[in-house]
Amino acid sequence: MTCNPQPRILIIDDDAEIRDLLAHYLDHDGFRVTTRPTGRGIDQLLSEHHFHMILLDLMLPGEDGLSICRRIRANSSVPIIVLSARGDETDRIVGLEMGADDYVSKPFSPRELVARIKAVLWRTQHSYNTPVQGANPDRYRFARWMINFSARTLEDDEGNEITLSSGEFNLLSAFVRNPQRTLSRDQLLELTQGRPLDPFDRSVDIQISRLRRKIEEDAQQPRIIKTVRGVGYTFTPAVETS
Repeated sequence: MTCNPQPRILIIDDDAEIRDLLAHYLDHDGFRVTTRPTGRGIDQLLSEHHFHMILLDLMLPGEDGLSICRRIRANSSVPIIVLSARGDETDRIVGLEMGADDYVSKPFSPRELVARIKAVLWRTQHSYNTPVQGANPDRYRFARWMINFSARTLEDDEGNEITLSSGEFNLLSAFVRNPQRTLSRDQLLELTQGRPLDPFDRSVDIQISRLRRKIEEDAQQPRIIKTVRGVGYTFTPAVETS
């Protein structure tokens, strides 16, 4: 895996057995791990330490995981993978709507989860496809936006930065590098998360919906990311290096 030495992972789960199991696997793979049984004191912890990813259980005593996810996402783009014993589709959708980058149902294979973590971290720091115009600049312009790949930022034409989750940024990056091409949900999931599409996986649609609300003038009548019914999505603007 090509990423910063010893990436730091925060695990928030009230199940001590799961915390210990994940900590063991992650430590063995070279991660630094911090664990917490609840969301209590998380704001202070995040202000004092930099984490490369958060594994967040939904069913926590006190403040629940969805509320914590929404609060973290309001101030940070740190990747979040939601863990839940409730395999309910509604929980998956709400978790992604709150800004989670991925959702893993319990019980899960620790090895598979570690692989998913590595894939998300790798994609957080890399581009995914052939660069526009055969180059690999840091910045591209489209419509009224400028995306900076090295800084992982998005700014409007007045210089105002828009907060994107890791998943939203990865999705936008895939679109920017493939303008005027229709990409299927399976292609987008492969580009952004490196895994095939589950027939019940709506993560791409949900993150596109969130992204539209941030970059479209009217998210109900999108002009930048258009739906191609029965096929996927097309990124319509011309893309130029900046």
